[in-house]
Amino acid sequence: MARCCTGAFLVATLLFTACFDTVSGKEAWDYVDVRDGAHMFWWLYYANSSSSSFQDLPLVMWLQGGPGGSSCGFGNFAEIGPLDTKLQPRETSWVNVASVLFVDNPVGTGYSYTDSYDALTKDVAMVASDMMVLLQHFFSKKTEFQGIPFYIFSESYGGKMASAISLELTKAIRKGSIKCNFAGVALGDSWISPLDSVLTWGPYLYSTSLLDDFGLGEVMRAAKAVQSAVEQEKYDTATQLWGIAENVVEQNTNGVNFYNILTPNSDLLKSSTENEGYLSALQRRHVRPLHGQSLDELMNGPIRQKLGIIPKNVTWGGQSMDVFSSMSGDFMKPVIDIVDELLAEGVNVTVYNGQLDLIVDTMGQELWVKKLKWDGLIKFNQMKWTALEDPQSTGQTGAFYKTYKNFAFYWILKAGHMIPSDQGSMALRMLKMVTLQE
Repeated sequence: MARCCTGAFLVATLLFTACFDTVSGKEAWDYVDVRDGAHMFWWLYYANSSSSSFQDLPLVMWLQGGPGGSSCGFGNFAEIGPLDTKLQPRETSWVNVASVLFVDNPVGTGYSYTDSYDALTKDVAMVASDMMVLLQHFFSKKTEFQGIPFYIFSESYGGKMASAISLELTKAIRKGSIKCNFAGVALGDSWISPLDSVLTWGPYLYSTSLLDDFGLGEVMRAAKAVQSAVEQEKYDTATQLWGIAENVVEQNTNGVNFYNILTPNSDLLKSSTENEGYLSALQRRHVRPLHGQSLDELMNGPIRQKLGIIPKNVTWGGQSMDVFSSMSGDFMKPVIDIVDELLAEGVNVTVYNGQLDLIVDTMGQELWVKKLKWDGLIKFNQMKWTALEDPQSTGQTGAFYKTYKNFAFYWILKAGHMIPSDQGSMALRMLKMVTLQE
């Protein structure tokens, strides 16, 4: 058995090397000690375009959700990196049009690690503080990127973290502690206002014939319980009740996939026992899907060997559940006020959302956007959206969008929570539009 596994590992390693040679892009990676006992990992791909130098293309940092999902793993190999999880070149890789910086954030995620549980982050303020240390290190080390337009793209809880990080980055640039050309933040299917998502699960599922009247009533009662806890600022309780609300949704929809309502759930995502703890259920639904067996074997096998700097005592994804647990008190807190501050600071903010996403459904996104105090909101709401053609289907609509001043919204059709996975070509076109390449 051991010999067989060793052989398989060698084959995978050789395959990785061969496939990566076909991509032929320049890379860099490193660890940054962001605090005592807290070590964060980043991985950079220089833009690999046949028509432009990386100096003429933007730099994009990608932040995964969870919290506890690995950007260097899931975002890289399952969504936007140069190779997919089978180590085959990805035609819709974002590295084709931008340099891409993946960061395993917060500490404890992916290859990032802490020396103790107490060193894990507790809220987005702590996450942002750690990221300032990393970005200061990165732009000091990679001076060639200091003048290149720098964008932060995110997904799910990554958007909540990206908002806080963007605000702190804006302040750090003003103070001169970080030298970079920050050009904007994009919030994809982002957990900006958790309650607005939860309160619209029922209506969204009902409108798509996934709930009947009885089920709608049960889901709404569970959502109202979450609302009560949030309004009382009992955020740990709200997170627990959020997990219960998800159970109610599962029971009334025969296990709908929270990430794409038209995609069947894998065995990993299906309901467990009635006695399953709420944190276990949340981790099962929202952390484990980012750490599938094939990806786990890839990251802890040939990728780990390729990188060569991962400590022996660190397992990729080994602390992901602890990351989620440590952030549970912050999980249900909204950050609409931070988005408002970004807009007031003149930061370019983009919201994009997948039509088939449930966990962060578009209805909920539209609700929190309407709560913004931004002075351009009235004009933005009066605008009519513009259709975008699907790059893969001539004559077919792939998305809608509208933009006013420094705010934009993209409605991505036929996509769930992981838009680049579901609609890679459309996601790539959106990236080019946001980064002013189209």
